[in-house]
Amino acid sequence: CRQSESGRHRLTVAPIIKEVVKLLRSSLPATIDIRCLIGGATAAVTADPTHIYQVLMNLGTNAAHAMRKKGGILEVHLSEVISDRDPVPCLDGDLVPGRYVRLSVRDTGPGIPPSVMGRIFDPFFTTKAPGEGTGMGLSVVHGIMKSYGGGIQVESKPGEGTTFHVFFPLADRQDTSAVEPQASFPAGKGHVLVVDDEKSIVDSVGHMLRYLGYEVRMSTSSLEALEAFRTSPDEFDLVILDQTMPHMTGVELAQAFMGVRSDIPIILCTGFSEMTDANRAKDLGIREFVTKPIVMEDMAKTVRKVMEQAV
Repeated sequence: CRQSESGRHRLTVAPIIKEVVKLLRSSLPATIDIRCLIGGATAAVTADPTHIYQVLMNLGTNAAHAMRKKGGILEVHLSEVISDRDPVPCLDGDLVPGRYVRLSVRDTGPGIPPSVMGRIFDPFFTTKAPGEGTGMGLSVVHGIMKSYGGGIQVESKPGEGTTFHVFFPLADRQDTSAVEPQASFPAGKGHVLVVDDEKSIVDSVGHMLRYLGYEVRMSTSSLEALEAFRTSPDEFDLVILDQTMPHMTGVELAQAFMGVRSDIPIILCTGFSEMTDANRAKDLGIREFVTKPIVMEDMAKTVRKVMEQAV
């Protein structure tokens, strides 16, 4: 997860939770009812706000996927937990007694089968169909919580839904310099083409961009995206490509796009292990890169930067 302490500072959690819930509401189908209860409205932690965003976005997206067929209720709760004597039981071992901020995400889906419960945080493990997920969402959540000395609880019964509780250590009360995180991301205008062979990722990026004010066209086929671009090359202001795709890599597809229109700005989304290809790609005309897992703040800033450079 490439965790770093460089972006951590004391902040209240509630504004970030409200912002992510707003994004989820705008991106999920009407069959899923989102309910948000902010009990620990003034609770503060020492954290990087993008990590809190990642945790809730991954848990919320997973919960929504579990209810995609029949709909249901997605509940997001924020509260403060005080355990003066008893340890807090979690998957990786009990947390020491203390004060914690608990973020809970509950769905009314079919639940997690006991046979796979022990593997849900393993990297690349997924019960989703091909193209619906990478199996990295819960692994990212696990990595983030471990880096904070926090913990995770999971409650699930087949047919009765699933609840994830994540615990962040509460910031020292003696430090009163809580920083309110910026609740909004840089928005913009323009028509963006997003190409990724995984539908869940292309949908997620598309929802992010629409929320930020952009018009979006999405495609899970590199060949179909190229044909659409050839048909109307001046329709698009920006193209966002995944690097690892069947038929054509992101770099190859970018070269094909620039062969049709040499000035089209392109952003390449890469995994951390793909940065060698990414560095080579920059020499070929790729404007910027976004490293997966994709964080809305990074995407918003990068898209805005590239759009402004293209004016």
